[in-house]
Amino acid sequence: MARVRTLIVDDSAAIRVALARILSADPEIEVVGMAPEPNVARAMIKDLEPDVLTLDVEMPGMDGLSFLERIMRLRPMPVVMCSTLTARGAAVTIEALRLGAVDCIAKPTGDPADLARNAQLLRDTVKAAARSSVRASTPSRPVAMPAAARTRSDAVIAIGASTGGVEALFSLLGALPPDCPPILVVQHMPGTFTASFADRLNRECRLTVTEATHNSPVVPGTVYIAPGSDMHMELAGTTTRSIRLFAADPVGGHRPAADVLFQSVAQRCPGAIGVILTGMGCDGAQGLLAMRHAGARTFGQSKDSCVVYGMPRAAAALGAIERELSLAALPEAILAACGK
Repeated sequence: MARVRTLIVDDSAAIRVALARILSADPEIEVVGMAPEPNVARAMIKDLEPDVLTLDVEMPGMDGLSFLERIMRLRPMPVVMCSTLTARGAAVTIEALRLGAVDCIAKPTGDPADLARNAQLLRDTVKAAARSSVRASTPSRPVAMPAAARTRSDAVIAIGASTGGVEALFSLLGALPPDCPPILVVQHMPGTFTASFADRLNRECRLTVTEATHNSPVVPGTVYIAPGSDMHMELAGTTTRSIRLFAADPVGGHRPAADVLFQSVAQRCPGAIGVILTGMGCDGAQGLLAMRHAGARTFGQSKDSCVVYGMPRAAAALGAIERELSLAALPEAILAACGK
């Protein structure tokens, strides 16, 4: 099998060498070049034709986001943001993911155990990125709530997403109207990013978007993003609904997990709508199946529109998905289901 040809872009020579050493330890990865800044990287992309680009989020004196935007517009390719995952860099990283970066991970640091774990995560992420389907993004098209859907006071929309989900959620949520039923979202993301993610979505969408808090009421016109703070999120209550955040073991390796959210919605809101978007792995498949068995309408993002067709594929294999649709077609289908 051909090795994953990888180009490293980072302004620190020490980091470039460290990342090259980590990636080269995997026989399935070949580091074909290292660039200190975007102008050099652009020429190397043309000459070397890498499969994956690792890109520092913040490079002094360099407009890394403009570089990423140019890449995704003119030559879409898998890009992994490799940065120090801090609150200061969260807004920049969210913008990078919105522009189409496949994933963002921390630069490997820490004690020997942490370093080894983070190094393996970097290698796994680069290989997964090479298998992703990256394309130029298109603006979301706002849709209106059908008149019949306005009568559904009991509707709740639950969404699960992982790799590629940030870009997908900007598109999907940006198309939905402000009178939409409440929406609960689990997006696999570091805890330092979820508040910035919710804030950015709130500025881009017609809906109100907030990072979920424990015991907050669930109301129409609002999107609740599960905080990536080692807490699961579920729907609580029946007639009066609220958010429940709680500490528990990871489910399927994830915390928060889409499976936990979907299972709670299946139990408390059988007439809900469940949506599973792009992502690696199988989180959400069992929970979405429970929702469908309970009477919910369930949708999955189509293979052709996914960055990584993992979570929707797993859900479809279980029979959990009623209809599989492109990202562009999902908003109208979801709103139509709200009125039934």
